[in-house]
Amino acid sequence: MFDIQPKKHLETSGCFSSVYMLLIKCYLCAKYVKLHFRVEWPSATKQVKQKRKVIMWIVFLLIVAIYVVGNYYLYNRIRRMLPSGRGVTVGIASLVIVGSVSFFTYQILHDELPYQVSKFLLFAGTTWMTFFAYMLMILLVVSVIGLVNRYLPSCTKTTFFSYTQENVVMLGLMFAFVVMLLVGGHFKYLWKTRVEVPVKLKKALSADSLSQKKLKVLGLSDMHLGYGIGSDELEDWVQKINAEKPDIVLIAGDLIDNSVKPLVELQIDTILCKIKAPLGVYACLGNHEYIAGKEQSINFLRKSNIRLLVDEVAMVDSAFYVVGRDDRMNRYRLSLKELTANLDHSKPIFLIDHQPADLNETSSCGVDLLLSGHTHAGQVWPATWLVKRMYENPHGYVKKGNSHIYVSSGIGLWGGKFRIGSQSEYVVFEVTGL
Repeated sequence: MFDIQPKKHLETSGCFSSVYMLLIKCYLCAKYVKLHFRVEWPSATKQVKQKRKVIMWIVFLLIVAIYVVGNYYLYNRIRRMLPSGRGVTVGIASLVIVGSVSFFTYQILHDELPYQVSKFLLFAGTTWMTFFAYMLMILLVVSVIGLVNRYLPSCTKTTFFSYTQENVVMLGLMFAFVVMLLVGGHFKYLWKTRVEVPVKLKKALSADSLSQKKLKVLGLSDMHLGYGIGSDELEDWVQKINAEKPDIVLIAGDLIDNSVKPLVELQIDTILCKIKAPLGVYACLGNHEYIAGKEQSINFLRKSNIRLLVDEVAMVDSAFYVVGRDDRMNRYRLSLKELTANLDHSKPIFLIDHQPADLNETSSCGVDLLLSGHTHAGQVWPATWLVKRMYENPHGYVKKGNSHIYVSSGIGLWGGKFRIGSQSEYVVFEVTGL
């Protein structure tokens, strides 16, 4: 049933991903700094490597400094809105310190601490960061309004400007708004959207296992299993997957979050083995498999009833190909042209590639269906707005030539469990041929 083409041995290298959520997820840099110290640059001299490490640390420390200053600013503004008193000051300071330090404690010690402790630190840290980001944005808006109020005396007595004064009422309104936003965002995350995409190929689709010449492909990406998303959520996802009765399941990277340890502890592999698809479950690597450790991730995935394709091609049921690319974290991965050059292009070619980088290449190489992820569709506003300017197609379906391309926002997410301006989804491709 399977015919795996041999792959070349590749040296891996990391690349520093763009930090596009500076305020909401500025701690992204900590993960990539850690990764860059672990991954080698084969062609770089020792001096170049050292220089890159110094740059990494400078960027990381700069962003940490911005985060610390932002938290102090938030603390100072909140303190001024509340009645004075030692108890109030200590309480606010404690809240800000615990909230702001939780994630960095988790990042450094997550594999050394008990699972439940790391899970709590991740929840507390990422929830605080999201809360902090929105409170900070509101305070900046209020400050602008305050400046207008100061220099336009005719506006000083209006009801609108009276609500921008720094007092308990203003703080209460801000707090209530942000909390309601986060609660709504959490429920939006819990609700998994089923996206159906009809795919009409200009090739014949024939296989012994397909009685009606129709293929049902279920696509997933960005599951991010680990300390944040554990066995209970995964069990629910597997039920949804199996209820669709797919012929084949494709996973476009980032199945693992940042460590294999909790997956082993929670026996996540036994749950993944419950996925039912007659033609198999296929996956490619994402950048988070590199963060968790490439070899550990590969070993775990391959014992989870998943056919992992790392710059490899699988012929499925003598009917179509599934191509799995290594992630762009490996700058020396094979090109798509190299991977598809020797294929029979009269047969359908399905591609899973975690990061949606070059969509024109997908079309020129004769790929019929591409599934990518990585963007999370921004996950929370204003990152949802930013990713639209970073990617040609940050989320959803586009067609280029004969190539059907879908970039998924992911069924899981990274960090705080909030979807504000985006959705958690799984994709059902109804594929038909000539």
